[in-house]
Amino acid sequence: MSTNTSTPQKFDPKTFRNVMGHYPTGVAIVTGRANDGDLLAMVVGTFSSVSLDPPLVSFMPMKSSKTFARMRECSSLCINIVGGEQEEEMLGIARRWENKLDGVDWYMSPSGDPVLKNAIAWIDTSISSIIEAGDHWITLCEVHDMEITNPVSPLLFFQGGYGSFVGTSLIARLSHEILPAIHAAHSAGNSLDALAQTIGCEVSVFAAVSEDEFATVFHALAPGATEEHSFASRLPIVPPIGDTYMFNKSAEVQERWFRKLNDPSEEILEMHRKRLNLVKENMYLIAHLPDEGSSAYEQMVQASKEYKNARLTPADERAIHQLIGSTTVDYKQRELMDDKRYNIGSIVFPVKDPNCDYTMTLRIGQLPQNVPGSTVTHWIDLCREIVKEIERTNS
Repeated sequence: MSTNTSTPQKFDPKTFRNVMGHYPTGVAIVTGRANDGDLLAMVVGTFSSVSLDPPLVSFMPMKSSKTFARMRECSSLCINIVGGEQEEEMLGIARRWENKLDGVDWYMSPSGDPVLKNAIAWIDTSISSIIEAGDHWITLCEVHDMEITNPVSPLLFFQGGYGSFVGTSLIARLSHEILPAIHAAHSAGNSLDALAQTIGCEVSVFAAVSEDEFATVFHALAPGATEEHSFASRLPIVPPIGDTYMFNKSAEVQERWFRKLNDPSEEILEMHRKRLNLVKENMYLIAHLPDEGSSAYEQMVQASKEYKNARLTPADERAIHQLIGSTTVDYKQRELMDDKRYNIGSIVFPVKDPNCDYTMTLRIGQLPQNVPGSTVTHWIDLCREIVKEIERTNS
């Protein structure tokens, strides 16, 4: 008589990954030193505490992992708990086939294994047993030493994307950090209000709270304009949003910004690179409306509203990034001719903060249409004067 009590599967591997992806996991980097002296590193999303007495932890590498095939022969391993700001560093390690720690700052743990400089904590271990589990190994490790070295929010993997935990106390701290930007913008409030009335448009000032998000620190409307960026509303920094912030950042940070788009073509990437260079040259950028006029912004406005009004999952954020990145607004730059007429969607200007970094942005939108180039030039001159006023307050 058969004793097989297994139940037939009612799902496929894709469904399994999707369901499991709704449970967030931390990210760790296991390091070791091979017998020949090579430094080894492997990213895992399966690290877990197992036992307090005796102290045991575990991680579960895939059976196909060539790195783990070498690690299991190591006399010791160090498990690095990864922080939210180490995503790029982690991805670099995960993508390399060899020399995985090239370009990564590290120092030796007591066992002689690499500790990443910015890791939240390190745990020195040795493998006590390895258990076969389907297409993975359950690797139990005895803990010998451990230390917290950088107590920040951890990097998490959730719904196919990486992010960091943000509690309400951290949100409050970030709000406190942009108080100087709020003060500077409101010090120029009369000028900003007058700008909105003079042009007949919406005027907003944004401040970056991170490399991923703006907060609106000032907002003014002319009669007839609708509110798109209310005070304290959030805005994702995803192309084309954020070029006035990204133009002064490192190439690595800029590439991360580009990658927020879903598989962009080389033509799209080149356009955004040119726009970053133009910000540096001119200290402003113009967005032109296509033939369908202001309706081209509707998709972006709707996506921005969804972003600021909800607690979003990584899947939600990726969908919003895709909507924003696929706008039909014309971001190609062209020379303004005084006697030629233009339909301008928006103009943005980088603004220095109190630390002389370009973390603030002045934006004018919902502008009068079919105006001569001389009028657009006048708008730019008015905005430049207000940028100077805000920067004087910041200094």
